[in-house]
Amino acid sequence: MVMVLFTSIKSEAQLQRGNILVGGDIADFDLGLDEGGNFGLTINPKIAWFFRDNTALGGYLTFGLRTAKNAGTSINYGVGALARHYLGTGTTNLVQSSRFFIEANVGIEGDNPAVGDNTNGLGLGVGPGWSYFITPSVALEAMFKYNGIVGFGSAVTSNNLNLSVGFQVFLPLSRARAIKEDIDK
Repeated sequence: MVMVLFTSIKSEAQLQRGNILVGGDIADFDLGLDEGGNFGLTINPKIAWFFRDNTALGGYLTFGLRTAKNAGTSINYGVGALARHYLGTGTTNLVQSSRFFIEANVGIEGDNPAVGDNTNGLGLGVGPGWSYFITPSVALEAMFKYNGIVGFGSAVTSNNLNLSVGFQVFLPLSRARAIKEDIDK
């Protein structure tokens, strides 16, 4: 299925009105190799529709898990809306096949550490990112983002800065419909 996506999408302007962004980010990846090591990972799948050139609105999910021997398990979660705006044009960026962007989100989120204060409520995030297009419709990304939660729990607020890497596929709407029809058959 992935190979079909890569080989069947025409080289169109991926950030045009009507296109769809599908992908996700990975952050906080930690795999302890020592005895009693730890594990940590946060995944953030997202989907968005370009309602005008360079600007997309959509939704996201967040799920994070961190565990260590004798330290318990910490979980964070979230679901909400996101907005992304790509800056400039390909010729104004450092590398011709790349684009800078700004992403913001708002949703229902929670941060529940095994030890310490938990917060559940309104999640807000904003930060810059950079997309490098390995093909006209596929991008590798890096993003530095502030995430905060305001709500209730043993703490009223939770704040963090996050560095993540991601992978996004940009589909023309007509191609996305054709893929859905092929799957439905």
